[in-house]
Amino acid sequence: MEAKRKKNSNPFDFLSEEIIFNILDHLNNDPFARKSFSLTCRNFYSIESRHRKILKPLCAETLSRTSARYPFITQLDLSLCPRANDDALSIVSSSSWKLTLRSINLSRSRLFTKVGLSSLAVNCRFLTEIDLSNGTEMGDAAAAAIAEAKNLERLWLARCKLITDLGIGRIAACCRKLKLLCLKWCIRVTDLGVELVALKCQEIRTLDLSYLPVQCDLIMTLVSFLRMLKKWIVLSSFVFGIGVMHGSAVILDSGGKMIVDKLFLKILLFMITEKCLPPVVKLQYLEDLVLEGCHGIDDDGLASVEYSCKSLKALNLSKCQNISHVGLSSLIKGADYLQQLILAYSFWVSADLSKCLHNFPMLQSIKFEDCPVARSGIKAIGNWHGSLKELSLSKCSGVTDEELSFVVQSHKELRKLDITCCRKITYASINSITKSCTSLTSLRMECCKLVSWEAFVLIGQQCQYLEELDITENEVNDEGLKSISRCSKLSSLKLGICSNITDEGLKHVGSTCSMLKELDLYRSSGITDVGVVAVSHGCPSLEMINIAYNERITDTSLISLSECLRLKVLEIRGCPRISAIGLSAIAMGCRQLAMLDIKKCFNINDNGMIPLAQYSQNLKQINLSYCSVTDVGLIALASINCLQNMTILHVVGLTPNGLVNALLRCQGLIKVKLNASFRPLLPQSFLHYMEAQNCLFLWRDKAFPGAILFPLYMYSFLYTNFACHIQPQLLIFCFLSYSSNFR
Repeated sequence: MEAKRKKNSNPFDFLSEEIIFNILDHLNNDPFARKSFSLTCRNFYSIESRHRKILKPLCAETLSRTSARYPFITQLDLSLCPRANDDALSIVSSSSWKLTLRSINLSRSRLFTKVGLSSLAVNCRFLTEIDLSNGTEMGDAAAAAIAEAKNLERLWLARCKLITDLGIGRIAACCRKLKLLCLKWCIRVTDLGVELVALKCQEIRTLDLSYLPVQCDLIMTLVSFLRMLKKWIVLSSFVFGIGVMHGSAVILDSGGKMIVDKLFLKILLFMITEKCLPPVVKLQYLEDLVLEGCHGIDDDGLASVEYSCKSLKALNLSKCQNISHVGLSSLIKGADYLQQLILAYSFWVSADLSKCLHNFPMLQSIKFEDCPVARSGIKAIGNWHGSLKELSLSKCSGVTDEELSFVVQSHKELRKLDITCCRKITYASINSITKSCTSLTSLRMECCKLVSWEAFVLIGQQCQYLEELDITENEVNDEGLKSISRCSKLSSLKLGICSNITDEGLKHVGSTCSMLKELDLYRSSGITDVGVVAVSHGCPSLEMINIAYNERITDTSLISLSECLRLKVLEIRGCPRISAIGLSAIAMGCRQLAMLDIKKCFNINDNGMIPLAQYSQNLKQINLSYCSVTDVGLIALASINCLQNMTILHVVGLTPNGLVNALLRCQGLIKVKLNASFRPLLPQSFLHYMEAQNCLFLWRDKAFPGAILFPLYMYSFLYTNFACHIQPQLLIFCFLSYSSNFR
């Protein structure tokens, strides 16, 4: 009897719970592995339910039984549940999660109200993090409900455009423990709201005030209209949606020139100004301040700020067009611990700007994206006391070999360098970079066409620690790619529009870059199936590949890529030789596929959609434009619960009824792009219902491109769907008929 008991005993039962927890920790990034593990035996199934702390359900309808299966969830991500409503939040707040939940993401859900938020805030007492971004329908009543979460530490309210100072003030008064607050694009929040946050929430460490608010398009339209009148005009009041300003005047002279002071403009535009900054910079623990796109703040205002934020570590002043080095100097005075600075799209990189940053020894990262550059300004960067770890000069006009070489020779500890679209640099710059910055982990140099292929050989020889390399639209060839393949730690490699590379170069990448996760071969016309097969065999961890507009790619490539089990993003638009056979292989092999672009893959039909519906349950986004799909295929796709974004342009096999049936079955859709010609054919009741379910329709009035493409598309559609042999004479007839109509 004892021998029989021994024989039937499960060896896994002898593993302690601690050991099994450690095993599960290593499986966190692979949901299929976790599921397989939990199904090994009853003991594992039970332990896995107690171990799981993070949950991202596919739809809100499963929350009730999911909460019973996983009782110890601390982080709940409902971003795949756009239709989560008050009932869903009630389930969350009444389940066992009310004692364990620390974080919830509702950034894609807009069907809940203040009732659901109040239930969540009151019952989940230990909740410290809420993401309510994109809550465009949320107002001050919802903000008051949020304020009931007394222990809240991190709150995202990006694009909550109806919340005003009143709602923000309520949150500030009740949520005193806030450490992170994002108010990006909260266009009704003014200086008063920001001041209340700064005065009440003394523990704030990260504050995002981006684009609070900007209505430049509206005011410029008004000014243009007034200038047309060519005379003195006095307007006694203006209505701008946010409020009404009485007793103010805009005056134009006889030439149509506006006479108005800056203070009036700031009031008229309801921008935040420098008035809110004194209490902000007084925040004792503030480390990260984002003021991107705050046009109401200028040099004069910053000069009046008497205090300094000594704890500041990161500052973003991108698109602040009214701030120069003078205002920047006033804002960062005394910030001795400043580590990161973003000055993109507005600042003039001059000697004066560089000098005001001279005495910040802790500064490690600075970004000057799309900024005009003076030679003296770039050279002055080389004289800074600190040693930069990250530098971005992306799209900075004026960068030449001389200045760039001087900078990299002075900052040899650089880890990340972005010189995208620095069109004047040549081999000399790359030579200096590779000699001086041998510890680089990221190099972005898209569209540097004057750099010869020999320079890419240097990259492979000197920069052995590279993890990210973007050489899109460059002169790299197979010899350069062979050298680059020596960078065995590469995880991201972008080779788009590199017409000089072939399969021979890709073979080297596939043989040595086994850690590669992202590969971009967009419009690299020398690539065929041979190169893609080499990469798929040598890079099993591949998560993203773009082989769009490579006409020689066939199903062979996709069949090979189906062995990359972690593949999440596949872009194959404009590959006319790919058919449903290759797509079916991807669907069956790559179960984690989340984004698929098959635009202009004319040979893909319903036979490719059915396997997708069966196996690709993680698919979130798909582009079906110009494919040979019919109502049958689209209705099959509707069974994918995760599906959120669909682009369906010029799919001639679809009918209005089929489209309605398919979209009604999609439970998670939030965005659909369709031809404008479909709009009058769809019932208004259907459109209203979909919009009420949080689905946005984007209508595109785009003609079919060209007289040649259309008959080819029709030929492919008829052949793939009806398996009939179309005579060449019929194709010629289609072409001539369409051409005459087109002309």
